Amino acid sequence: MTLSLLLGGCSMLPQGRAPEQHNTVRQSAQVLPPRPEVRACMADLGAAKAAFSPVPDKYYGAGCSTVGTVRLASLKSDDAKLGLTNLGPVSCPLAETFAGWARFGADRAAQQILGSPIVRIETMGSYNCRNVAGSSRRSAHATANAIDVSGFVLADGRRITVASNWNDQSPKVRKFFATIQASACKRFGTVLGPAYNAAHKDHLHLELSGKAYCR
Repeated sequence: MTLSLLLGGCSMLPQGRAPEQHNTVRQSAQVLPPRPEVRACMADLGAAKAAFSPVPDKYYGAGCSTVGTVRLASLKSDDAKLGLTNLGPVSCPLAETFAGWARFGADRAAQQILGSPIVRIETMGSYNCRNVAGSSRRSAHATANAIDVSGFVLADGRRITVASNWNDQSPKVRKFFATIQASACKRFGTVLGPAYNAAHKDHLHLELSGKAYCR
């Protein structure tokens, strides 16, 4: 029986970003079960009706790893499924926080402000073995602890992206983006958007680390 069944059916990329790098994996041949705190997190994620699969721990060297991660297939809104695009491994605590934000922050804001629920959240990925742009410090992406959200597809067919609609002529669209960023800032440690710098003109960078750094 797989771990996903045991858990009740568990079920900041700048312009010119490179594709996800896959360095030589440094790990033992033995695949160990998730640590107790990771199993507990996965159980909570399953209880939130997220569809996901556990990912074996991998150490790539040079400060890059995917440890205690999951691969999200979809999330749950109040009464429907939220599709996801382009997500690689995500640390379980980040996935759990992201699931809460997607449901209570983003989808409810879309319903209340734009008059239509979200059916898909588009991202620019999660894990990427690289440094913070312009620095020698490893990005949170290097440990699968950050997600870059680029846009949303609504049930009425509209597609709203950070790149094209952040400063939209519609006050409702601008209010939607301001609302979901404010909601993210209450949940994540670091939230960076177009107002931060040009490298974030096309996405919202969401990561757990940091202390309410919201730009």
